[in-house]
Amino acid sequence: FDVKNTGSRAGTEIAEVYASLPATSEENYKRLVAFDRVELAPGESKTVTLNIDPKYVSVFDEKKDGWHLLPGDYKVLVGPSSAETPLTGGFHVQ
Repeated sequence: FDVKNTGSRAGTEIAEVYASLPATSEENYKRLVAFDRVELAPGESKTVTLNIDPKYVSVFDEKKDGWHLLPGDYKVLVGPSSAETPLTGGFHVQ
């Protein structure tokens, strides 16, 4: 995704990536799964690429004593804060 400083002064943006797990997880919240501090000059744009560690979107299975990804649809949200996530996407795990 791209981040742009639309102001007239240099600044820093914290780009945040959140994920919501499939409905079978019974979680009704989004998890912070990646972030980066991006410094920008006035009017500058930068492309930001963040990797999501699979463990951050996994659940712990007590019976198997380990982490695993649930099958289903995951939603990915990107923005400057948890309250403002204008970019959305997703992925599917079989």
